[in-house]
Amino acid sequence: MEDGAGKKADDYPELLDVIVIGAGMAGISAAWRLSEGGLKNLLILEASDKIGGRIRKHDFSGTTIEVGANWIEGVGGHLLNPLLPIVEKLNLRTRRSDYSHISSNTYRQEGGLYPCEVVKKVLENAEASSEFGATLSATLSSAGEDDISVLASQRLFKHFPSSPLEMLMDWYMNDYEDAEPPKITSLKNTVPIPTFTDFGPDHDLVVDDRGYESIVHYLAKEFLKKDHYIDKGPEIKLNKVVKEVNQLSDGLTVKTEDGSSYKARYVVVSASLGVLQSNLIRFKPELPYEKTFAISKFDMALFSKIFLKFPSKFWPSGPGTEFFLYAHTKRGYYPLWKHLEEEAPGSNILLVVVTDEEARRIELQPESATTSEIMGVLRSMFGKNIPEPTDILLPNWWSNRFFRGSFFNWPTGVSRHYFHKLKAPFGRVYFSGEHTSELYNGFVHGAYFAGIDSANMILSEMLLQHKDNRSPEDNQNTVD
Repeated sequence: MEDGAGKKADDYPELLDVIVIGAGMAGISAAWRLSEGGLKNLLILEASDKIGGRIRKHDFSGTTIEVGANWIEGVGGHLLNPLLPIVEKLNLRTRRSDYSHISSNTYRQEGGLYPCEVVKKVLENAEASSEFGATLSATLSSAGEDDISVLASQRLFKHFPSSPLEMLMDWYMNDYEDAEPPKITSLKNTVPIPTFTDFGPDHDLVVDDRGYESIVHYLAKEFLKKDHYIDKGPEIKLNKVVKEVNQLSDGLTVKTEDGSSYKARYVVVSASLGVLQSNLIRFKPELPYEKTFAISKFDMALFSKIFLKFPSKFWPSGPGTEFFLYAHTKRGYYPLWKHLEEEAPGSNILLVVVTDEEARRIELQPESATTSEIMGVLRSMFGKNIPEPTDILLPNWWSNRFFRGSFFNWPTGVSRHYFHKLKAPFGRVYFSGEHTSELYNGFVHGAYFAGIDSANMILSEMLLQHKDNRSPEDNQNTVD
C-alpha cells in the first residue's frame, strides 16, 4: 500500500473504529483523545502533504516563517491556555507581541508619521466604541433574535470612522481580529471575545524554528507512539483527498480521489468550514437541509500575511518598533506591518497583513502587481530610494481547495440555534474544527478543544451502545 496523490490506491478490508478526516489541530486532538479513551483502531486521512492544517511553517529565504497561525492567543488571564503546557514541555521559543507603541509608528499615505497624540486620540475613540459594544452585547437576547452588527453598535455610540486614520484604527480594532469588517460581524456572538476574557489579553508569537506546528506533532506522537510517524503510518495517510462519506447500515465508507476506500464505525470530519461550504466532500445520504443551511450561514474569513525579503533593512528597528501601521483612503489597504528583526536578526524580512476582500483581490492578481502596490506603500513611508525585494511569499488560503479561507467568523443575525446545527453530528458522522468551538472559534486552542469534544461525543455514544446494545443508527444527538 502506498500513499500519495497519483500513486497506487489502497483498500482497507478491516472495519476501523474511527476515521478522522483532516490532520490539523482538531483532527489530531480528536485522534489523541480517542486513543486516550482506549480506541487504537484509528485512521487519519489528510488531503495535503503534511499534518498541521492551517498551522504551517515555511522556509522563506533561509528563515522559518509561519504562513498560517502565528500567535498563541490569550495569555496571562485567570484560566490557563491549554496550549501553554505543551509549549513548556517542548521548550518552544515564543515572544510576547507588543502593540503598545503603534501610536508612534503610524504613517500617512502622503508620507511621514502622524503625531503620536493625534493617533492616540483616534485609537482611544475606537477603543471606547468597542467597550460600549461589549456592554451592549451583554444586554442582547441570548437567543440572538435581537443581534446587531458591530457597525450598528458603533452608530449607537456615535462613532463614524471616515478619515484614513479613523478607518485604519477601525480596521485595527476589528478586522485585524475578525478578518471581516464591522458591518458583517455579530456583536452578540463575538463581543467580548471569550479567548481574551478567559485566558488573558496577551499574544505570544511562536518564533521557534520547529514551528507552531510542533505542537500538533507533539500530540500526534503521543497518539502514534512511534518515530518517523509521518512516513510510516498507517494511522496517518497523507495526500488522501476525501471525496465521499457514505453511511450504510453496516458502517461508513470513506472514498478518496485516488480510488482508495476505507470503512469505519464512525467518522470525524475536521475539514474547515470553507471546505464544507465548497462541497469538496460529498455525503451519502446528503446532509439534511437544516445542516447545510447552517453551514452556509457562517463565514470563512480570510486573514493573509504577505512576506517580503529585502537586501538590506530600511525601516526602524529596536524597542517599540515591532509593528507599524499605514493609513490610506482605501480602508484595509496594506494596513499593518511587522518586521522580523527581533525574531530573526539580519533576516531583512517584513510582513504585511491584509484581510477579507483586499486579501482575496491580492490573492487573485499577478504577483508583480502585488509587489508594485506594496513598494508604492513602502516608498510613501520610507522614501523613494529603498531597494526592491529579493523574494516575496503570497499565501493562497482562499483559493486552496483544502482550506478555502483562514478561520471562522460569526455574522450578524445568525443565532446559536444554527451554530448547534453546524456542530451537530449526522448519524455516525461527527463534525469538528475550530468552527465548532462555541466559545473559542477562530483560534488554535478552539480547534484543540473541538477535537477533544468530538472525540468525547463518540466515546460517550460507544459507551451507551455497549450498555444497552443499541445500534449506531439510534443516535439521537443529531441533525433531524
